[in-house]
Amino acid sequence: MTGGDDDRFKDLFAGRDGSLLGDMKAQAEKDASLTAPPPESKLTQTKEQWARDKRLPTGRLDGGGRLPPGQHLAKDWPILDLGHRPLVPTDQWEMKILGAVDRPLTLSWAQFLALPQVDLTTDIHCVTSWSKYDNRWGGVAVRTLAEAAGLRENAAFAVLHSHDGYTTNLPLDHFLADASLIAHSWGGAPLPRDHGGPARAVVPSLYFWKSAKWLRQITFLAKDTPGYWETRGYHNLGDPWKQQRYG
Repeated sequence: MTGGDDDRFKDLFAGRDGSLLGDMKAQAEKDASLTAPPPESKLTQTKEQWARDKRLPTGRLDGGGRLPPGQHLAKDWPILDLGHRPLVPTDQWEMKILGAVDRPLTLSWAQFLALPQVDLTTDIHCVTSWSKYDNRWGGVAVRTLAEAAGLRENAAFAVLHSHDGYTTNLPLDHFLADASLIAHSWGGAPLPRDHGGPARAVVPSLYFWKSAKWLRQITFLAKDTPGYWETRGYHNLGDPWKQQRYG
């Protein structure tokens, strides 16, 4: 796609030279620095030990139908993070799209909401063995963001960066899948802060650690770069149907 070929992005790309987008693009190209990973906590140390031990769930291991192997259905939605839950007001929120793209972007909340929206229902499968069915998400398809940024042909991976310093890596065949999105709502209401609001990634085909909370940046890459848990013993892909919990 070229800048003005698609009416969906007409307003976003209007007036490149000297425009707000032009200024944003220049800033995005200069500001590609990453925050340092968060400090270790008792929880992260415990999960790293699980990875070293290659700890598997107890009980039923064959899954069954809709449930992947080793999973059980959760009655609620457990809250898991690295011990810090950033508060990001929407009037200060922005998301950068950098790396192997022709048009690096920095989107404000209003610009993010102005993009074509999707409403999808998917299941969640967490590496800690719980699953949750029928989660209704509202947001922007990852494919739409990749198209808006002009994803290059050599791009094969993405790294997601969060406001708490968390990172995770994904191959594009999963990240650009039809069901993958950057979600701002759940169950018809704004996504709660505890679950990654105002916006988080949702990649239903992989364990949920790949669906980064409090998203602030997407970096598309030609070569894979492991993220936070992937460098701490977790599997590089994380397919729940193959029970790829640890590397």
